Amino acid sequence: MSDLLRAPAEIKYAEELDWLESVDDGPKPFSWRLSPKMVRLFILGSERSDGLDREISQKWYGDRSFVERSIVTLASDRGLLLIGDPGTGKSWLAELLSAAVSRNSTLVVQGTAGTTEDHIKYSWNVSMVISKGQSRESMIPSPIMTAMETGAIGRFEELTRSTSDVQDALISILSEKYISVPEMDSDNIVFAKPGFSVIATANSRDRGVNDLSSALKRRFNFVRIPVVTNKKSEAEIVRFRTEELLRRHQIELDVPPTLLDVLLQSFADLRASSAAAGSDDEKLESALSSAEQIGVLEDAILHSNFFGERELTARTLASSLVGSLARREPEDLAILNKYLHGIVEPRSKEQGGSWPEFLEGGRDAIATLS
Repeated sequence: MSDLLRAPAEIKYAEELDWLESVDDGPKPFSWRLSPKMVRLFILGSERSDGLDREISQKWYGDRSFVERSIVTLASDRGLLLIGDPGTGKSWLAELLSAAVSRNSTLVVQGTAGTTEDHIKYSWNVSMVISKGQSRESMIPSPIMTAMETGAIGRFEELTRSTSDVQDALISILSEKYISVPEMDSDNIVFAKPGFSVIATANSRDRGVNDLSSALKRRFNFVRIPVVTNKKSEAEIVRFRTEELLRRHQIELDVPPTLLDVLLQSFADLRASSAAAGSDDEKLESALSSAEQIGVLEDAILHSNFFGERELTARTLASSLVGSLARREPEDLAILNKYLHGIVEPRSKEQGGSWPEFLEGGRDAIATLS
């Protein structure tokens, strides 16, 4: 696993999954590797009341009911659609669910304007077709078809980014649970095995790009994942991801709790300003999600490690925040400048601590980009 840039969840947590399978005596739907209770425990982590001989780490931070509804949906005939703003952990939850249920989270189709029916059904190995004709051997199954044949979970990322033709093709797969291959005279239907399901994700900000039809909506159970605004939960998410980052890069660098508080408070302030804004021009283009916070902190940590004093400072954190969130010029820079002068400056005078240095670093970063 050390030679992988990013190991999928079933490899990263293989030891945990093996152990959970060995002690799992609960009823399992279809060909599931873990029972629903163990799937939930794998994702949300163990508690003392679970009575396990070892601790299972928490991997996704959010409302317990979202995870339970997702698991129940996968045990039904319907697909699961995780919908929410960017950076709310939809894809990570989909990966964890797939890893726990079928030990394979890599059967993924990425929805884009260029996604075609072939990407969710099948294509052909042209050289083999020329030499041997069209057959199962010369067919190249899509990740969705592979999931059907093996009774696994297929994933469809950014469903609303794909065109209506692709979405329509998915309707028949979810409804009939088979794919016809008219190019072949025999053995021309691929049936789904028990355990097959589809987890799709959709960005709520993409509403109107390629809206889902009523027919496709009926094939999915919707689970809406909100932006995490609870400071305690958000701090846990950021801390969890930061520790992973430090391990992956083999960096020994402390993240002072005071600077984590500054980051969390800054995002809370910017979200409040965005909610009160009268138009889109007065809002940052960023979704201001937990993932954005992790990105800001990652940028600051790497900069401190490679170009700083190997110590995270408020100045570096402010510079990373401005650099990461200022995507439109001059609109975003003006919003961040207003935030620094209207909120951070008074707070730095009243509270002191890391805020004065944070203010100075933010001003310098804006001046550099202006």
